[in-house]
Amino acid sequence: MPQITGQDGRNLTSAIQGYLNGSAGAVQSEQLVNILNDYLQGGDKISAAGGNINNGIFKKFGEFDTVTGKVEVVTTGLWTGDTGSLTTFFTSSAQVTNSGNYYYNVYNSAATSSVQFAVAYGHVSGSGSVSLANNDDAKLPSKATYNQYRTVLLDQTDALFTVLNSSGVEAVDLSDIYVINLARARYKESIDAGNWSLNLSGSAGKEVTLIDNSGKKFSDKVGKAGRVFDVVSGSLNLGTDSAATINSTTSSNGEGWGKFYPDQGFIILNPTAISASIGLEPDLGVNADKENHKQIYNAIVAGKDFEARRTENVSTSHYFVRATNREFNYSNNPTFISGSDNTLRYDAFKRDPKIFITSVGLYNDASELLAVAKTSQPIQKSFDKEVLIKVKLDF
Repeated sequence: MPQITGQDGRNLTSAIQGYLNGSAGAVQSEQLVNILNDYLQGGDKISAAGGNINNGIFKKFGEFDTVTGKVEVVTTGLWTGDTGSLTTFFTSSAQVTNSGNYYYNVYNSAATSSVQFAVAYGHVSGSGSVSLANNDDAKLPSKATYNQYRTVLLDQTDALFTVLNSSGVEAVDLSDIYVINLARARYKESIDAGNWSLNLSGSAGKEVTLIDNSGKKFSDKVGKAGRVFDVVSGSLNLGTDSAATINSTTSSNGEGWGKFYPDQGFIILNPTAISASIGLEPDLGVNADKENHKQIYNAIVAGKDFEARRTENVSTSHYFVRATNREFNYSNNPTFISGSDNTLRYDAFKRDPKIFITSVGLYNDASELLAVAKTSQPIQKSFDKEVLIKVKLDF
């Protein structure tokens, strides 16, 4: 038990004496507790409300029974079912027909309606799309795509996406891009930087595995779209004690692989670097809409492994539900009573009742039910047992 000595002890004695002298014999325990708490520190303080005995079906939380405002970082697999690895990929023939010139939605099964991500191809001048010279109704989908992502991700002064050169300097301007656009419902708050990898397979069995260079998940560059990391080739080394391994920051042609925007759910890839690595080269012809995003989709399908996780900050509140030995020992269940006078069915219910707690309801001051927590199994309660249940709410 804490001791209050010295000048604080003398001041406390004087404060209690002053209260007792002025109370006219009507001493309130809460007032005494408040006086004591003025001289106690931190965890030594006494709850004025937490020790009350409840005689009804409701019990008000004491001042030390709730912990609110906590934030927890939660990370789960990004794909449907909270899985972290996607190995099969499908598109919809109807979607390819209607919007295929711009992008393909990618599903995790042939029968599902849940989009996992989309792939697109963009060219700054519209190459890879039918030109106006060839068709007066040309919409230049590749140019529209490039401009769309440039507007969303780059500063107004940036006309082109830029990646690393062989010296590690951002100096390679990209006239065209592949885009992997993660479905918003999949990544929620953000993609977990440092926890995704994409295997691409091209001609003659050539393969490359791409990750980001986030390291300890801190970026030295924050742009218009939030955090920005470089896409590199390497391995996450999952299932081992080793950190992620970066094999190369550029492809064999000395150009960076692309950019990663975890807060926006975008992976931007450099088609020239991809082509130099696995032989996947976009068709820049303008006599028809070439749908070059089909090439990156086929490389993903052949690679058979897209691993990713998502992360989000979850606000949590903890409520400590305390049932002392003298509380909640009787039940409102109709089988507990009998007869027109509602007497207890058995004498044992009077002397030694035993009930079982299966759920806890949280109410506001207007007695409106806000939340219900279920116990994993019934908890026995009686006069010789006390129960403490912690209820955690995430929102």
